[in-house]
Amino acid sequence: MSVEESVPAKKRGSRALQQRLFSLLQNCKSIKQLTQIHAPIITNGFTQKNFILVRLLSPFLTSYNLKYADQVFYHVQNPSTTLWNQIIRGYARSENPQKSVELFNLMEKSTATPDGYTYSYVLNACAKGSLFREGQQLHGKILKNRSLLNVFVQTNLVNLYATTGEDYGVDNARKVFDEMNEKNVVTWNSLLFGYFRNGDVDEALRIFDEMPDKNVVSWTTVIAGSTQNGRCQQALALFRLMQSRYVEFDQVTLVAVLSACAELGALDLGKWIHSSFVESSQFRSEPVLVSLYNALIHMYASCGEIEEAYMVFQGMPRRNSVSWTTIVTGFAKQGYAHEALTIFQQMESWGGNDVRPDEITFLAVLFACSHAGYVDEGHRYFKCMKETWGVEPRIEHYGCMVDMLSRAGLFDEAVALVEAMPMKPNEAVWGALLSGCKIHKNVRLASSVAQKLAVELEPDRAAGYFVLLSNLYATDKRWRDVVVTRQKMFGIGVKKPPGQSRIEAEGTINSFLASDLNHKHACSIYEMLGLLTGQAKLQGYQPSVSEEELIV
Repeated sequence: MSVEESVPAKKRGSRALQQRLFSLLQNCKSIKQLTQIHAPIITNGFTQKNFILVRLLSPFLTSYNLKYADQVFYHVQNPSTTLWNQIIRGYARSENPQKSVELFNLMEKSTATPDGYTYSYVLNACAKGSLFREGQQLHGKILKNRSLLNVFVQTNLVNLYATTGEDYGVDNARKVFDEMNEKNVVTWNSLLFGYFRNGDVDEALRIFDEMPDKNVVSWTTVIAGSTQNGRCQQALALFRLMQSRYVEFDQVTLVAVLSACAELGALDLGKWIHSSFVESSQFRSEPVLVSLYNALIHMYASCGEIEEAYMVFQGMPRRNSVSWTTIVTGFAKQGYAHEALTIFQQMESWGGNDVRPDEITFLAVLFACSHAGYVDEGHRYFKCMKETWGVEPRIEHYGCMVDMLSRAGLFDEAVALVEAMPMKPNEAVWGALLSGCKIHKNVRLASSVAQKLAVELEPDRAAGYFVLLSNLYATDKRWRDVVVTRQKMFGIGVKKPPGQSRIEAEGTINSFLASDLNHKHACSIYEMLGLLTGQAKLQGYQPSVSEEELIV
């Protein structure tokens, strides 16, 4: 039986017919059925019945069919507060949260009165759309009418200020938080996120410890926040603690854990996540998120397992731009420039709105061209960035081009590009030029570049470049210049931080510093290094003076 047949031919405007239509809307299972029910709503003159329209619009807003919802809503002469709330909430969840604020402004001019739900939805839209000025104005209105204050409104205020990423934002979030009589786990999570976003990891961890209740979002936030702030060891320790407390994690948690694995080279844990949760997903009800596949590709590529990364990429049921960019970046960083460019060409021809190269994709492409010496290809891709894909080159892209030209020994072209850049060159650009000078022993240009860096950079940031210049002088046997450079470093307080490396052994991440004697197995390690060095020399390896004696 069709929807039209199920609607009784009652007298127009009857309560029974209204109830029948409302019941049909409650049991509706598709957008097509909704549009069928909408027809008798119109023909029977119920287009101003708010309680029916609330039920009609809800599925459209949930499915983000906002255009249809708009058409219905704007024909209502006096929408109720509930109806206003529904349309405002729909846009707050959409890709156009600004529209929620615009609707709220219209609501204030109408006969309907905004309530706590209204303010919660609009504050959520402000946080999502980075509309902080508008959010502050809403906060002022709430303070004038304190009856609006409830745990949901205050939690959205905490979330609004926490998302600013500035000191004043997290301070305001904390002020609202401290004034709350009632807090829920969402409130705590919003404040936790704010401190991580602001880079205050210690305070965030303290808040996490103080939380009376923690859910999977709490644990995911603290793991992701630790990873993003460079505390990857701590992130993995938190994940193990989460497991020991039998907290059920989700795919978003695993994305955060895999990011930490990628940074630390924790291949064993990454493989365990892959085999235990992704490959066995066929036995689970929910499909694997694209972001989880992307995190696996990144983890494998960062750990040097580029073939495994490519197998994950090939096995994905659906890919987005991040998927393509991640595998291109992986091949490029592992030295497979030809493969990286081949996959990028496939990406270009793939088509579809959700697969388009962006700034990061082109950064990987130019990196591949630079390290493989593909100068002509590099020029071509740099040109097509803007002309074909509308991607404006940033300073990082110029840095890749300078690196490519310098590695190829095309110093005149590299210097010309630096001088023609639409922005002031930074240390990465000058550093790329200086590295090319080292490869081709261009001492004159290197000396000029180093002087620029000495003037523009803080001593600690200039340290590596001075060491590179000193080594370059040593390679050219300009010992007086080596001494002068070292004296200059000492005079301005330059001190190069020691190099650090990590390796995973039997599930444990081991960190090493240059000339480090504190590791518990230091004697065995240096004995093995000596053995390897001796074998290398027997095979003809001759360490350079600059590398062996002069590195600070």
